[in-house]
Amino acid sequence: MKFNVSSKALYSAASAVSKVINSKNAMTILNNFLFSLTDNTLTITASDLENTLTASVDVSDVDGEGTFCVDARRVVDLLKELPDMGVTFQVNEDTLAIEILYPGGTFNFVGLNGNEYPRNREENPDGLRAEFDIPAEMIVKGIDNTIFAVGTDDLRPQMMGILWDIKPEGITFVATDTRKLVKYNNTMAAPGKECSFIMPVKPATILKNIVAKDEMVHAVIEPKSATISTGRYTFNCRFIKGNFPDYNRVIPTNNPYVLTVDRVSLLNAVKRVGVFVDPGHGLVKFKITPTEMVMKAQDNNFCTSAREALPCDFTGQEMVIGFSAPYLIEIISTLSTTEMVIKLSDPSRPGVFLPQEDAKDSELLMLLMPMTVQEF
Repeated sequence: MKFNVSSKALYSAASAVSKVINSKNAMTILNNFLFSLTDNTLTITASDLENTLTASVDVSDVDGEGTFCVDARRVVDLLKELPDMGVTFQVNEDTLAIEILYPGGTFNFVGLNGNEYPRNREENPDGLRAEFDIPAEMIVKGIDNTIFAVGTDDLRPQMMGILWDIKPEGITFVATDTRKLVKYNNTMAAPGKECSFIMPVKPATILKNIVAKDEMVHAVIEPKSATISTGRYTFNCRFIKGNFPDYNRVIPTNNPYVLTVDRVSLLNAVKRVGVFVDPGHGLVKFKITPTEMVMKAQDNNFCTSAREALPCDFTGQEMVIGFSAPYLIEIISTLSTTEMVIKLSDPSRPGVFLPQEDAKDSELLMLLMPMTVQEF
């Protein structure tokens, strides 16, 4: 078996596909890529048994076809150092000895039988739940706006991923760890289908990194997995089992007091004051009046404290409330508008964080549980 391929094109595909491979695998063969050569196309596959990513690369001077496995780390490290030029792979189909040739040198190593590489588990074709095309930008925005709020508690596995709540008119992405919740609705394109699933963090991160924002993706949703295809990549990922909490019940419907403040000024102030919080709880206390927001933090263990004041516009009289500085920074950083809106009801109820104005075809809402404040 023999073929010639651009080192840059092969490195780009192999580097992206390698992100699926775990640092430690139960099966040694999962440390390898599966290379499949058919006609003038080389398909590179990587898997961790839960997620499988394939990429296609055009090749030339093809002689023969077949499959073989090759050490992923070694191939990626080699291609990274090669100049941008054509390289030739020669594979002995009997011994699986692999020789890589380029004008400046030759590299030799031994592959594994491609038939030993695990394949995706087949699902019942009658169980197809949905199939549609949507812009990749819609997926990227959904993941970017929610992934920071995903839970990490193994006792609540349903919260360790992003909910895709697919409706005929759009997709709502939701993530929560019980302390904060993000709901992002996008109607840029209409899937025309209705279903939902929970995507784990790892495939969500891989997916947003492999798609280009200006392309369309094809999604096939099955009972236990989704297959998302672009021009170059095909990605299959397994869902998290279980039911996601009813997020609409958690979101307050009556927060009468509205706080409007400059987003960047608040973010920088919280970052500065956050240096002085007690790392055990990260509490920052806020005293909010109609025209001013005063924030305080202290760490009694080291006798440190901080205080800052910002102008604001608040429709209530006066309120003292506490929030975790790290969570607050994550939420404020996710917003992009000049000013932000915080809707409050009382110090024991969650605050609702909103952009001053939603972007076209989207709606972003974030919720953060307050912390107990004894005195300001």
